[in-house]
Amino acid sequence: MITGDQLPRRALTWLIACQFAVIVPHLVRVPLWVVAVYLGASLWRLQMHRQRAEMPSRWLRLALGITASIAVLASYRTLIGLEPMIALLLVASALKLLEAIRDRDGYVIVCLGFFISVTHFVFSQSLPMTLYALACTLLLVTAMIALNQRPGATFTRHEPLLALKMLGLAVPMMVVLFFLFPRIGPLWSVPSKSGAGITGMSDFLKPGAVSKLGRSAEVAFRAGFDGPIPAMPALYWRGLVLSQFEDEAWRTLGWRELPASERTLVRPETTGDPLRYRIVMDPTQQRWLYGLAYAESETAGVLEAWDFRLGVLNPLESQFGYDVRSWTGATMQPQLSAWRRDVETSFPENINPRSATWVTALRSRHPDDKSLVAALLDHFREQPFFYTLEPPPITQPDFVDRFVFDTRRGFCEHYAYSFVALARMAGIPARIVAGYQGGEINPLNNTVVVRQFDAHAWAEVWYAGDGWVRVDPTAAVSPDRVELGLEAALAGEAGFLADSPISVYRLRGISAINWLRLRYDVLAFRWQSFVVGFDSTRQIDLLQDWFGEIKVSWFVAVMLGSWAIVLIPLTFWLNRQRVAPLFLPEEKRFVAVTNRLQTLGLSRAFGESPLALLERVRAQLPGDHPLRGDLEAAVGDLYNRRKAD
Repeated sequence: MITGDQLPRRALTWLIACQFAVIVPHLVRVPLWVVAVYLGASLWRLQMHRQRAEMPSRWLRLALGITASIAVLASYRTLIGLEPMIALLLVASALKLLEAIRDRDGYVIVCLGFFISVTHFVFSQSLPMTLYALACTLLLVTAMIALNQRPGATFTRHEPLLALKMLGLAVPMMVVLFFLFPRIGPLWSVPSKSGAGITGMSDFLKPGAVSKLGRSAEVAFRAGFDGPIPAMPALYWRGLVLSQFEDEAWRTLGWRELPASERTLVRPETTGDPLRYRIVMDPTQQRWLYGLAYAESETAGVLEAWDFRLGVLNPLESQFGYDVRSWTGATMQPQLSAWRRDVETSFPENINPRSATWVTALRSRHPDDKSLVAALLDHFREQPFFYTLEPPPITQPDFVDRFVFDTRRGFCEHYAYSFVALARMAGIPARIVAGYQGGEINPLNNTVVVRQFDAHAWAEVWYAGDGWVRVDPTAAVSPDRVELGLEAALAGEAGFLADSPISVYRLRGISAINWLRLRYDVLAFRWQSFVVGFDSTRQIDLLQDWFGEIKVSWFVAVMLGSWAIVLIPLTFWLNRQRVAPLFLPEEKRFVAVTNRLQTLGLSRAFGESPLALLERVRAQLPGDHPLRGDLEAAVGDLYNRRKAD
């Protein structure tokens, strides 16, 4: 092996540090044995470095690769998908360390590290993840610099400082490319593992489904308003409409279940100025979005369904921002078709006999639909019902009977479930709406931060001429839930935020932490809105504001001109005073001494080394001669300088 091709020792240290840095964000989604492979490969390679172990043979390395592939297949049950592919990539990078002998092996590991760093953004594009990926990039560039040092060099601060400088010099070009390079969609799509990372509301509702979210302080989405934020009781974020009851659960109606006449959205008449706001949703692996009623969106990819909810075609695997306009006073579906009325009033007749008898008697006293709904709400308000995260379980099929007349303790889904069932028993079209209610208002940037514990379920009742009207039976039992939020309504319950024991939200009572938390929310919303949400539509709008009509020729000219404006000054700056001197000071001193020796007839022969010249001078000049002493000092300084370099 050529000595110059050997992997520098300190480069090995940087490579191992890079490998462990890039795997950290994936620790929550890869099996523990992958981490064990990293540790084993690193320890083995360090023993090789200390000459206490030999490099594994080719057959052993092949066996390790095949075993790792089989282990990935056994862990994920497939090799197709983001998670198994990333696991294979991580294992390949770790095993590559075992054969990293030459510097080219180090470059391969660095390239794999860059690719693994990019995979972090598949799962999260948040500001902290971006900063962490930049730190990984700094480590990888440092490792590349260390790979270019001579073998045996010791560690200095030179490599990380030089890497930081190189990344800083790349920032101007990065900014130009961010604004001007065409924003294109993905050229391919790799499916995620089925069911991975699903968060938020589900597309069916059973008692207990929403209360589980009350244990989490994770952010569901942020909404930034152009004008004043509506009052807390008006912040009902519609997400799902559950109209079908079967197997003791409420679920949404699929598009294929609708007759052709019901598949088209009939937009309501709107008057006045709408509420304008932008929502940035965290990834949910689900297809539905959220908005205040009645909501419209002009963001590309956002669909408006027949039941006035918003959605997308593909599950949200990354953070997604969309603009919304809402007319909260619009009349939704003032006319109800016979098919729709039949669906929204259907409920099994062979269950909940006590409730059916009670509703029939109540109906006889309140023939008007609005009067009957008011009577149902009065019942929830006046009887000893309790709002709690931990209600007693109800396993019998007659859920409404047991809840309304016996347990009377439940969360929002219990009240919405029972209310809609009672309304349908009375022949009133009713359905459950699932979403979120309220949120934390950040006054610094006029946004509402909606968390998972803000999940809520309520009812919509249809009145002739008025269309679908929101009715929240939970508000009748616990007004604080709507007026002040879930925390005020469940003060003292142990289950609240039980799944978020280390959430910063728990520490909001400390003024310094709350000050930082609110400002981080401002940064996070701006990051998601402007950077992550900077798609092709927003890019074209921005360029049109800057340059007017966008033409291909103009676009190419602007891009090339921007590159020239950035690169030309940068080139001159990098090359300022960069002309290397012809001679080092030690070399100049040596040449001056040799010129003085020529006066004594001791000229330096062509190609004669300084040491050879010194030996010849020592043989011809006495020890006390001044030129002999000057030459010895000049040659010593010259070789010391070369050794230091």
